[in-house]
Amino acid sequence: MKALSFRSFTFFAATVLFSATACTKYSNEQIAQALKDNPTLLANAIKKDPEAFKPALLAAREMLQKSQMRDQQEEAAKEQEKRFADPLKPTLANDQVFKGPDTAKITIVEYTDFECPYCSKGADSMKALLKKYGDKVRVTVKHLPLPFHQNAMPAARYYEAIRLQNPQAALKFHDELFANQGKLRQDGEKYLEEAAKAVGAKVEKLKKDLKSAQVDAKIKADTDEARTFGFRGTPAFLVNGVPVRGALPPEEFEKIIDRLLKKS
Repeated sequence: MKALSFRSFTFFAATVLFSATACTKYSNEQIAQALKDNPTLLANAIKKDPEAFKPALLAAREMLQKSQMRDQQEEAAKEQEKRFADPLKPTLANDQVFKGPDTAKITIVEYTDFECPYCSKGADSMKALLKKYGDKVRVTVKHLPLPFHQNAMPAARYYEAIRLQNPQAALKFHDELFANQGKLRQDGEKYLEEAAKAVGAKVEKLKKDLKSAQVDAKIKADTDEARTFGFRGTPAFLVNGVPVRGALPPEEFEKIIDRLLKKS
């Protein structure tokens, strides 16, 4: 089912509004024609008595949102089905750090923003998958810091700077930030430095690497790759090249993983 067009939504909303707020002998078609002939009719009616129209407006908005959600789910399912046969191919450099063994049959790439609350839920899903599938799954982090999260880019830089000196410490840093997003939002750089020290990072080297071209290049490469794959929001994932958008529960990932393992 496709999402309602704006015009269809307007006609639907008008029908709901007039039927919910007035006794009328007119048909839906007549109401639609009246709106076509006089586009300001609905706006004027709402302005005259907004409270009377409120329940119907909310009902109309809810219907539109559900229609859009169904449409998005259908598109995501089509995209996933396509990528089972033609998987997306992220760049996995030799120095990319993973949770899980190199021999794992399933590789999950997590495109994340350390200040995004949904990314924290996505990280929890990754923990659950690693626990369930053991050595069959490995997970790696790439960056997609969103511009309206002021601490997201600094956090990504800290992660990469820590990774340069100690990859395992970077993984601990990832978990530390998602476990304490409130501190990250409140204290910003101060908390990032505290968290870096807590996972064993060497401060002098860290401060030098934070400004390095290597860190800049890695974050830019991750972000560019995510956008190439059509990822605009976070979190986003690739499961052996099959895209998953949003902080979905582990069960949704399991459907994909089980299908891929059965096929392998």
